[in-house]
Amino acid sequence: MIFANLELAKRLEGAEAYACAQFAMARKRIFPESTSEWMTCAGATVVFDGIDAPTTQTFGLGLFEEPTPAALEEIERFFCERGAEVMHEVCPFAGVATLDLLCARGYRPFEISGVLCRPVEPPAEMHAPDIRVRVVGLDEAQLWSDINARGWTHEHPEFEEFVREAGVLMAAREGSPCFLAEIDGTPGAAGALTIHEGVALFGGAATVPEMRRRGLQAALLQERMRYAAEHRCDLAVMVAEAGSNSQRNAERKGFRVAYTRLKWKLVR
Repeated sequence: MIFANLELAKRLEGAEAYACAQFAMARKRIFPESTSEWMTCAGATVVFDGIDAPTTQTFGLGLFEEPTPAALEEIERFFCERGAEVMHEVCPFAGVATLDLLCARGYRPFEISGVLCRPVEPPAEMHAPDIRVRVVGLDEAQLWSDINARGWTHEHPEFEEFVREAGVLMAAREGSPCFLAEIDGTPGAAGALTIHEGVALFGGAATVPEMRRRGLQAALLQERMRYAAEHRCDLAVMVAEAGSNSQRNAERKGFRVAYTRLKWKLVR
């Protein structure tokens, strides 16, 4: 049985912090002229990956060290000097002192997400024989990004450019294999995984519209779980908007809510 406590939170938030920092590192490798950068401060991982990037924020604030006003001032300066808003993903195990400090400095919560986890177990069943799931190589980053973008932006084409660029970065991150699911050799779904210190972070998977409801999502989950088990992970984690369809889908797959966290923004 998995118990929700501070030690669990450190592992789960640490995995997402690692994944977030890897975006900045990958962007710097692919686009050397970029200003992406990251640091640690008061135990938190502080990432700048572009002014409007969802990865520009902190993870782990208050979990590994109790933050001080001086530490928060350093983090705020890091973001403000780069023209970005100051945002923190804050786990409830960060404690009352951390939340009190954020309130005192003019932060307000604006987003709620559920962090779900489950034990890593090799799948007992096999997917349909016409479905193949495989890890893509760097030479297939564009293909993976294309499938991922088509799956995510079918109803929101205005986000296509952003999602395609993010897909290329995901395929280039360290410790973050990308998976492609095919039916009879035709790619139809994409999913990601980040492995960090025994934790497997399952990134959102997407299926192109014309190949939905054919078992690709189930196959992606099975093979990513198998991969995680083979790489000695014991914990799987997903993050979803609290109460969303994504959260319900994760719970149907055996994930359970470990805690609900808030994202805070500096508004003063």
